[in-house]
Amino acid sequence: MKFTNLAVTLMLTWGCASALAAPPAAPTAPDAPSAPATPALQDGALPPPSSTAQKLYSAAKKDLLQVRSLLKSGRTQSSVGSGFLVGTSNLVLTNYHVVSQFALDPETYTGEWVDTSGQRGNIELLAVDVLHDLAVVRVNRYGTGFFNVPEQPVRLTQGQYLYSLGNPLDLGFAISEGAFNGVITRSFYEQLMFTGPINSGMSGGPSVTVNGEVAGVNVSKRLDGELVSFLVPARYAQELLKKVQAQGKPPKDFTTVVAAQLLAHQKAMVDQLLATPLALKAMGPYQVPVRETEQMRCWGRSNQKADKPFTVDITNCAMESAIFVSGSLQTGQIGIRHQFMRSTEMGSLRFAQLSSASFKNEAFGGYKDSRLTGPNCTEQFVKNQSLPMRAVLCVRAYRKFEGLYDFSLLTSSTDEGLMNLQSRMDARGVSYENGMRTSRAFLEALARGGAK
Repeated sequence: MKFTNLAVTLMLTWGCASALAAPPAAPTAPDAPSAPATPALQDGALPPPSSTAQKLYSAAKKDLLQVRSLLKSGRTQSSVGSGFLVGTSNLVLTNYHVVSQFALDPETYTGEWVDTSGQRGNIELLAVDVLHDLAVVRVNRYGTGFFNVPEQPVRLTQGQYLYSLGNPLDLGFAISEGAFNGVITRSFYEQLMFTGPINSGMSGGPSVTVNGEVAGVNVSKRLDGELVSFLVPARYAQELLKKVQAQGKPPKDFTTVVAAQLLAHQKAMVDQLLATPLALKAMGPYQVPVRETEQMRCWGRSNQKADKPFTVDITNCAMESAIFVSGSLQTGQIGIRHQFMRSTEMGSLRFAQLSSASFKNEAFGGYKDSRLTGPNCTEQFVKNQSLPMRAVLCVRAYRKFEGLYDFSLLTSSTDEGLMNLQSRMDARGVSYENGMRTSRAFLEALARGGAK
């Protein structure tokens, strides 16, 4: 009973450490239909738009669209986002996550556009950029020329007003005002920070300057912040439009396209992670590998309490962004966690039971997951240059994206009776070669060194 309680304490401690880390930005998911108004929603109502916003909306509204995902059987609405007609063409820019359902499952879902006057029609998906969360679709109507994606990025100054348009919470088309506040470097791919409201359903809508120049595409917001939202820079939209112009016919299978883009991402991610030797931090007498960059941050925590017969220090490092693939899958991310446990009051047997229970509490996923196969795990007692360890390596394959795997490596030091270092590395959405490469680098970097 006592060891069970201790194990629970450890799990809670790990959870607290995770809570300290700033959560990644969440895509402004396509809005669920027919959500009733709540007091909280009424409290968060937008202030009346300025005269500038009113003029912009009036000039732009004919080229603003809802982008809907529908069940093919019965054409029931599944999700709603936004989009905008580019120039005088019949091409519409939106987010990848707005069209992800009918991109990955065209047998079940289809797309529909609805304009500000209630006219509607079918959508043809032409191209996706899953890494920057963009998509281009074709519709059976043409733009008036209001939204032009510039060849060169719009010059923005911090504090400059921007105006985001879209269909918040499926309540109707709207325009919201905010300010450009710099380029986000903590995301693996560049994004613009927009200090203004972007609600679910506005995804894929344009964000424009006072002159109507497209500065970016609405994409996400921080769930723990106040009016901290993000835009995809317009230059990525321009690059995707050029690909559409260059391609003859749209791909027949977007799952293959998404898989190829995820494979390109994981290569860049792992190459960047391992470009130089992993940095080492001291945890007691051990040296643990971490990587602190603009994309990956580390947080530390200790549970030191006078009434506890043991102490746990935790270092938790994680990338602050992941790649949205579908409503149930985000990937392309690496996490590192170290837990250093020691005791001067417990006997070696009790301490061994404590550390063993903590080791067994680690989860590697189930066998009923529709996204990934069950974990295929191997366990060995190994020793690198300075540290003997118990190590478990688990690999799961993506069912829909060939060549992609989730790797989890868990180690526990075996060199001391009253000290234990447990380390875990998770590499999500990597090739088998890069999963093994990352696991080897992590395993080899763990070390025993320094004074107790």
